[in-house]
Amino acid sequence: MSALLTLIGVVLFVIGILASVALHEMGHMLPAKAFGMKVTQFFVGFGRTVWSTKRGETEYGFKLIPAGGFVRIIGMMPPAKGQDPTKVRKANTGPIQSLVENARSAEYETIDPADDGRLFYQKVWWKKLIVMASGPLVNVAIAFGLFAGLFMLYGTDVPQTTVATVTDCVIPADQASADRKCQPADKESPAKAAGFQVGDKIESFNGTTISSWDDLTPLIRANTDKPAVIVVERNGQQTTLQTNTILNQVVEKAGSDKIVSVGFLGVSPEQKVERQDFGFVVDKMGELTVATVKALGNFPEKLVGVAKSIVGGDRDQDSPMSVVGASRVAGEVASNNSLTGGERIAFLISLLASLNLFLALFNFIPLLPLDGGHMIGAIWEGIRRGFAKLFGRPDPGYVDVAKLLPIAYVAASFIVVMGVLLVIADIVNPIKLFNG
Repeated sequence: MSALLTLIGVVLFVIGILASVALHEMGHMLPAKAFGMKVTQFFVGFGRTVWSTKRGETEYGFKLIPAGGFVRIIGMMPPAKGQDPTKVRKANTGPIQSLVENARSAEYETIDPADDGRLFYQKVWWKKLIVMASGPLVNVAIAFGLFAGLFMLYGTDVPQTTVATVTDCVIPADQASADRKCQPADKESPAKAAGFQVGDKIESFNGTTISSWDDLTPLIRANTDKPAVIVVERNGQQTTLQTNTILNQVVEKAGSDKIVSVGFLGVSPEQKVERQDFGFVVDKMGELTVATVKALGNFPEKLVGVAKSIVGGDRDQDSPMSVVGASRVAGEVASNNSLTGGERIAFLISLLASLNLFLALFNFIPLLPLDGGHMIGAIWEGIRRGFAKLFGRPDPGYVDVAKLLPIAYVAASFIVVMGVLLVIADIVNPIKLFNG
């Protein structure tokens, strides 16, 4: 039964990924067609074609390797200035120039004079920008929709004022880990010394009434190493506990690497799933976007750690994963008996939403062959033409993104190597959310 649930989790997650890819590519295709661009192919996957059908001038289908997708919009690689777009020559000058001109030639092998005016590069800059931005924006919309459904219909864990655990000792942040146990040299926690018990409901802290855990946390942190008088409700009666909070090093906030010294008590709250409003979804999307951008900035460093984990090193729980790793996690969650059905579904939805947000922000990186590279080209074209018009200068024409192909090939090679590295790591040393 466990194996069956794992398989179901993997299959459902892969279907979700493929649907996200298809919608991303549709985000490019629909505005391209609306603007009169010629779209010849719409495929999910790469490699050998498994199935396809032609509707009008566009071929739709699936390919063997479910690791992405593509839409072929004719004319994304412009001819060199002054060249006939239907007669792009192959160059045999320097190796870089040959690379560029051969790519131009391959782009225009299927173009005929009737396509004039329908080529991507011939369109006004803002149309090109919309076509390229719409793909990742669809992923943003998917992420937002999934998170909205999750938080507003199911809910999210909200800390209560009831104590769930009482820490026995004080463990510095730089030593904290899942298997770190209290040692004789560790200080007794203030909560343990005060006599806190699981189930105590905190009502006030140094005379300030507590209505939520968010009220309590800043009071404890600001109390540093001073006396603390805490009133709790225990077995229907009020009990006053006294202790001294102590300074302890902790992570400033979730997702941050900054360590700060703050007051520490040593209790953690019960969690209860509560539905949230639309404002919470907006705030959460903002937080996740910032965290994802930071993660992208730290990606090269994290990738080094992943490479080390392949040859036997420890792999961080927050290290990047490939689609293989994410699917494996989905299967692991789906078959975990310690989670309720609702918790499993919620986790899978959250995982798929996070993946869509990551794909969107990754594609916004202003570097070819990513969507962001074409977007920057369109924006730069708009700026150049705008200044030329403003100052009465001749129209500079389209931006020749083909000149950036050498950089694009380097970036594409890095993406391929990165993908292979992550897949290998996810096979030989996968991230495991649960022990056993």
